[in-house]
Amino acid sequence: MAGALLLAPTQSSFAAGEVGRGTQPESGTDTGLKGDKLYAQAAAISYDTSRNGSGPSVGSLAVAGSSWTPPPCWLAPKWTAKQFADEMEAGYKQITSDPNQDGYAKRATSEERQRYKDGEYKNYNLDKQDEGMWWGVFENPNAPVLDRLSCNSTRAFWVENGETPDVENAITPELLAGLAYEQIKVPGTEVTLAPNGTTKVNLPMWAWLDKGRFKPVAVTASLDTPGLNIQATTTARPVSLRIEPGTADAQTFPASGECAIHGDGSIGEPYALGKAGRIPPCGVRYLRSTDGGTFQLRATVTWEITWTGTGSPDPTKLADGTFGDDQNVVVQEAQAVNH
Repeated sequence: MAGALLLAPTQSSFAAGEVGRGTQPESGTDTGLKGDKLYAQAAAISYDTSRNGSGPSVGSLAVAGSSWTPPPCWLAPKWTAKQFADEMEAGYKQITSDPNQDGYAKRATSEERQRYKDGEYKNYNLDKQDEGMWWGVFENPNAPVLDRLSCNSTRAFWVENGETPDVENAITPELLAGLAYEQIKVPGTEVTLAPNGTTKVNLPMWAWLDKGRFKPVAVTASLDTPGLNIQATTTARPVSLRIEPGTADAQTFPASGECAIHGDGSIGEPYALGKAGRIPPCGVRYLRSTDGGTFQLRATVTWEITWTGTGSPDPTKLADGTFGDDQNVVVQEAQAVNH
């Protein structure tokens, strides 16, 4: 309890991390740096989003086939010995001198101070100022508030510079890769259709995306403090487009509904005059009309996710991600010939 009381004032100040090159602050999160500048820099994970997806239709990936979710908080270098000593002493003085604090809070605060001043540790490790850092809790601003409440029970602990402690949710390149994954944005997947929006029963509808629309995107997450310097880059590469007609009364091309992405970033093949009698490499044929309504054709791109980083120069695969859009399609009963 005392540890939570003493450490809480600084946790919220730096929870969202330092805004990295190309990064835009998340709406509703605290991305400002408050108080001691070195203090804040020792706390921050920065994100380089200069190679991320952009534009009005971008969105976040849905993780496919994985139970991993970003933790509500993580442990990382947070204070130099002097900063930690100043923080603890200020908190101790504030609580013990407050006549409105009850006796239990004052005793607990004194015991916590004793642990770091003349107990398990000696004088806040001030004689080791250049040899290590005090590690503490940083909240994930994207995690639910209730999940983050459990984070404040972790006490600060000392770690020698360059070492990573064997504790749950200690910051590592792999964890940074997961946090970078959380920041990835990819373009929308509205495909070009021919016929466009309105088609006929049994008439093949061509679907395609122009070249260059889909290309790899990447986000780099970094932690650079006096005690630890690590980074990870998570890259998303488009690998396929899945067409879902919005009804079981339809036939997709190819039969699997999975259209490959070509090397130039294009998908499928544009329709042109003279192709009316051909089967499209990517598309759909509806077998009944919408009878005055619409079908919701969904186009979903699957993105292959890998990461590289400190100690891991070769790409390591993470769970694929998907992002899709819906389009209204009207199917009429009358037969027609495409020209």
